[in-house]
Amino acid sequence: MGKNIYIIRHCQAEGQPAESPLTEQGYKQAIDLVAFFSKKKVERIISSPFLRAIQTIEPLAEKMNLEVVIDQRLSERILSTTQMPDWLERLEETYIDMDLKFEGGESSQEATERIVHVVDEILEGEYDNTIVVTHGGIMSLLLKSVDEEFGFKEWKKLSNPDVFILCFRNNEVTVERLWSEKIV
Repeated sequence: MGKNIYIIRHCQAEGQPAESPLTEQGYKQAIDLVAFFSKKKVERIISSPFLRAIQTIEPLAEKMNLEVVIDQRLSERILSTTQMPDWLERLEETYIDMDLKFEGGESSQEATERIVHVVDEILEGEYDNTIVVTHGGIMSLLLKSVDEEFGFKEWKKLSNPDVFILCFRNNEVTVERLWSEKIV
């Protein structure tokens, strides 16, 4: 028996700040996640402290009668604290140079280490089926740590919400995208 970690990117939100709530569509998507996970065994839920992540998982947590554990390390990666008109091109560069760091931000390597520590703790823990709710940037870096082919182009293809499963069996990990807009 191994462990499964479901990585969820939050539903559609009104903006990027930590306090940005879900949109009306985002709330509907959160309900869709309840149906999506209805036949899956989940024992623990860990979420980013950002409001949009918490609102994404609250309906499912309530349905499953599970507490949402908040973990700061699941917060979105900060690219820079200064305005960057060319932020998309700069972001793409960080998938190639994992140590590239802009003013006030964190490198891809630093952000990857942050979320990998969360995963390592889950693997050392008692639960076999855990949901982790986070953001596209940090999620894509975790997926890149498992599959080095996952990069900027794949990040651009992520949806809100999105769901991947990491299956850990016999010291091997597999990753699979589970979410599709056609599912709901």
